Amino acid sequence: MSGLKPASWAYAEEFVPEPEVHEAARRRGVELGAASPVGTGAGAVLRLLAATVGARHVLEVGTGAGTSGLWLLAGMPDDGVLTTIDVSAEHQRLARQAYTEAGYPHQRTRVITGAAAEVLPRMADGGYDMVHVDADKDTYPTYVEHAVRLLRPGGVLVVDNMLWHDRVADPAARDETTTTLRDLGKALRDHDDLVTALLPVSDGVLVAVRR
Repeated sequence: MSGLKPASWAYAEEFVPEPEVHEAARRRGVELGAASPVGTGAGAVLRLLAATVGARHVLEVGTGAGTSGLWLLAGMPDDGVLTTIDVSAEHQRLARQAYTEAGYPHQRTRVITGAAAEVLPRMADGGYDMVHVDADKDTYPTYVEHAVRLLRPGGVLVVDNMLWHDRVADPAARDETTTTLRDLGKALRDHDDLVTALLPVSDGVLVAVRR
């Protein structure tokens, strides 16, 4: 068991500095309320993983105000395309603003407005190098089921909020959202086609590689 103290966790969370344009997008996301942005530690993980696999085709479920998209784009090669899905046109307007402020040309992003549960079934198997899921938690199992199908072998799945405000690790926490995320984490851990780890950064980031 780790002996790290809270100060060390905080140091690690802020170890990679947050670029100014990312910070601005995160502030707008916080103001939205319903679109809580990824933490800086989780964002750094997204950038790292995108760079590690040379992700040219990335899918994001839950655009928010564009914070996670900025981190993903920062790790992708210059010809990589981020496809991002969100039910809110306002979220996506703010995300487009963030991408423009960061200097990314419009052809680097493909923004789809709609319910992900309806959009994902129309996407081709094995078409993505990386899938990031960060949307409504109660529908995570549906999103993740499609994400695994959409990943190429060697592709990376990233699921945010998998510790859910310290509730997942608390066996006494049995509300519907916590139970859904806890059960999903265990299912992904035991999935025959995935190699999985749960990282204690930000609100918990589950990472899995498709065999």
